[in-house]
Amino acid sequence: MEASPGVESVVVIDDDYAMRLSCEQALAKAGYQVETFGDGAGGLEAVGRAHPGLVVVDLKMPGLSGLEVIARLQAIDPTITIIVITGYATIGTAVDAMKAGAYDFLPKPFLPDELRLIVRRGFERRHLQLASRQCELDRELERRRFVTFVSHQLKTPLVAVHQYLDVLRQLGDTPEAAARRAEWLDRCLVRTDELRRLIDDWLTLAQLEGGTLGRERVPLDLCEIVRSVTAHYEVLADQEGVTIAVETPDAPSTVHGDRTCLGVLVDNLVANAIKYNRRGGQVVVHTENGRGEVVLEIRDTGLGIPADALPRLFDDFFRIRRRGARPIEGTGLGLPICRRIATEHGGVIEVESTDGSGSTFRVRLPAAGHAGGAHP
Repeated sequence: MEASPGVESVVVIDDDYAMRLSCEQALAKAGYQVETFGDGAGGLEAVGRAHPGLVVVDLKMPGLSGLEVIARLQAIDPTITIIVITGYATIGTAVDAMKAGAYDFLPKPFLPDELRLIVRRGFERRHLQLASRQCELDRELERRRFVTFVSHQLKTPLVAVHQYLDVLRQLGDTPEAAARRAEWLDRCLVRTDELRRLIDDWLTLAQLEGGTLGRERVPLDLCEIVRSVTAHYEVLADQEGVTIAVETPDAPSTVHGDRTCLGVLVDNLVANAIKYNRRGGQVVVHTENGRGEVVLEIRDTGLGIPADALPRLFDDFFRIRRRGARPIEGTGLGLPICRRIATEHGGVIEVESTDGSGSTFRVRLPAAGHAGGAHP
């Protein structure tokens, strides 16, 4: 019997005809598709063929016992939910059934509503298990993709550095060779700096996901962190022809957090606002105290973000590519790190942007002393 689409299927295995008929009627009334069998061999054959989500099995049967059936069901499909029914209910038999892999135990006689309730709960458990298993598979696939991508990102600059050094080793001592040597050594330094930044970002991301970074929660004035970070970027902003304006309230903007992590968050956002700006542009770093929250805004007058790129902006390694635009250095991990830091601190990060008209990144963090902002 093939289960109809969207209908949960149940196999009942019991040597008592009246019990099989009673179970079938009770479960069919609840909308389940039911198939019944009087012995373990027939029930196991049906399970292998129809792949039901749940099996109701009598513990005491001639031929294959209920415990033997449970063991074979586990071998066929370990995700099947198994409910044991028996007229010889004892604590010992219940424990044996659970150890063998049964989800629950229902002593005979029982009411139809009792059977329907336990079957419904069994399917709920199965759905949760399947969803959890799919999440684990998705995480493992994502991990493998991540490792593959990082390996590629690490290999590319290494290959370039190796090629530069290999050619440099063969150059003579002519003036032209000396000029070429200086140029290629500079390229090697650029490539090795790319490697360093990628490794630093990767390690930061791994520490955040592993819970080994950002455990500290102390009262911090976010305005102090903003002023410290922006002062550090004054030289770079001047080189890029970009001005930085800092707007902070008179009162402290206090949050409970990790100073290093919040510094990384502000640093990444300010660095991006400068790098993706245009000469003569401006970056405004604005902090304000809201109702139970501290809001940090970084606004720029730069290139903006295309609408089709916004949904992927916080994906690992995602970078916006523009035809004809100058290449902008980066690892594609800065914004994913920012999102994880904001989330770890009970906050959120938002973005508003129009392609060609600048962007605004907004971070909302719980204020100290409010729900979600108190020291744990």
